[in-house]
Amino acid sequence: MKPVQTTIAATLASLLVAGAVHAQADLILTNGKVATMVKEGEFVQAVAVKDGKVLATGTNAQVLKLKQADTQVIDAGGRTVIPGLNDSHLHVIREGLNYNMELRWDGVTTLKRALEMLKEQAVRTPDGEWVKVVGGWNEYQFAEKRLPTLEEINAAVPDKPVFILYLYGLGFLNKKGIETLGYSKDTQYKDGEVEIGADGKPTGKLIAKPNALILYSTLAKTNKLSPADQVNSTLHFYRELNRLGVTSAIDAGGGFQNYPDDYGVSLQLAKDGKLTVRTSYYLFAQRAGKELEDFQRWLTLTHPKQNDHMFYPNGFSAEGGGENLVASAADFENFLEPRPELPASMESELERVVELLVKNRWPFRLHATYGESIARDLDVIEKVNARTPLNGLRFIIDHAETITDADIARIKKLGGGVAVQDRMHFQGEAYWKRYGAQTRQMPPIRKLLAAGVPVGLGTDGTRVSSYNPWPSVYWAMTGKTAGGMKIWQDKDVPSRYQALKLMTTGSAWMSGEEKLKGTIARGQYADLVVLPKDVFTMDVEGVKRLESVLTVVNGKVVHGAGPYEQLAPKLPAVSPAWSPVAAYGGYQNR
Repeated sequence: MKPVQTTIAATLASLLVAGAVHAQADLILTNGKVATMVKEGEFVQAVAVKDGKVLATGTNAQVLKLKQADTQVIDAGGRTVIPGLNDSHLHVIREGLNYNMELRWDGVTTLKRALEMLKEQAVRTPDGEWVKVVGGWNEYQFAEKRLPTLEEINAAVPDKPVFILYLYGLGFLNKKGIETLGYSKDTQYKDGEVEIGADGKPTGKLIAKPNALILYSTLAKTNKLSPADQVNSTLHFYRELNRLGVTSAIDAGGGFQNYPDDYGVSLQLAKDGKLTVRTSYYLFAQRAGKELEDFQRWLTLTHPKQNDHMFYPNGFSAEGGGENLVASAADFENFLEPRPELPASMESELERVVELLVKNRWPFRLHATYGESIARDLDVIEKVNARTPLNGLRFIIDHAETITDADIARIKKLGGGVAVQDRMHFQGEAYWKRYGAQTRQMPPIRKLLAAGVPVGLGTDGTRVSSYNPWPSVYWAMTGKTAGGMKIWQDKDVPSRYQALKLMTTGSAWMSGEEKLKGTIARGQYADLVVLPKDVFTMDVEGVKRLESVLTVVNGKVVHGAGPYEQLAPKLPAVSPAWSPVAAYGGYQNR
């Protein structure tokens, strides 16, 4: 830190501590390189927490004045401390119900090891259960730079049904999986293809054309966890996110995630005060052609900012509608196939739902990958706004890889924001193969920020990409894919501070909380992460494999590793006992 910056920071810290002098801290974190994220290059040494909020920041001596007999004091040991990460687009509730049943290839560095894990898991999986790899990986993360073959999958697991999801483009079934589902040459899907071999039988390859319905539908036919195991799974998935430094997430709904039925587990855990990631959720319409009915019904069941968490403010609350408002507006980002053309009925269907949400002051978000789709979405929003003004009601365009400059200006005028994810980290090579080398940043984060459009960073985990936030932060810091290909020009790559800001206060805008979280400053939520290395100076290639050694949510320790392991509350053992999570954990970042 420069001397002038140090002096200014010390002066401000003294004032903050002076303002807190009559309060006593519940928790004090000392000896840290604490990135306040208030401005670039601003670091302090210590943080005091009271009643779940930051009470003061400053030097060790200043902050320790707030210590009382029962204050918990934690020594950061010189480590870097950042605000908790906030994923602006994560399918956290759905994954909670499924996490313990999934073998995660996220972060695995060789196909050889991935297939070994598949074989090992099959041995411990009981008869009648599936072995499932449900997204979060691509071939370019492997040293071999290729997908598994059906022959390799069948050789690894000949006797248990296997389903492997590859992004939203392909699915793989082994022979036992085909037999279990009863798929044949007569199996048909409206959007998708069951590949048939020369022998007239399914090969096991499922092809999304253009959307992922065939993949979702097939996955829905596999086994599910019992209600008790879903509770255990949700607890372990939330703790897995804490391990990776996530303290807040905005759930974007998802296919086959029905409200309120599939929210019961997380809702009850929230009411019991057991969820360790602040969660704002959007409701995703499930029934094509009947989306308006869904939203009309949901308006009677919940409302935005109805906090159901007993211990955290905004700990678990409905936020609005989306990312699927109507099925006709969804343009799936399957870059293995040509861009889908939205049907002519889209505008009239979308208009009815948007008008209902605006009239009832529900924020909303729209899945839109391509500029062509975004232009049509904005036509509808502008039409509704002309007769029922948004007047500050927040809306989000999700993904926006090829949004145009003109539509960036339209979003700014309407008061919307854009949630971006590292899908191009996983699919950059596929996009370049289809459309050729690109010079424009996708999504155009630099242009969005320059235009004053709020931008929040996320992952879109857990299927089309990994739920780990650090590959997304790495992608934002480098513009590189999982295979190491640089797809952004140097002028478009933000600083490390700017990239991290996107997943702190940037994402907080998406739930209307940018004044409450995302910085380490007095009055902010006390959501903190201690890192084992300094994210601002370390080799940038190591950023994608960072994890937290200490995570604090609402002023309480929720995860600890190494010297802090004993500070975190214990979880029940993973169930069922044969779960892949019990053997491997989640993200393979070691």
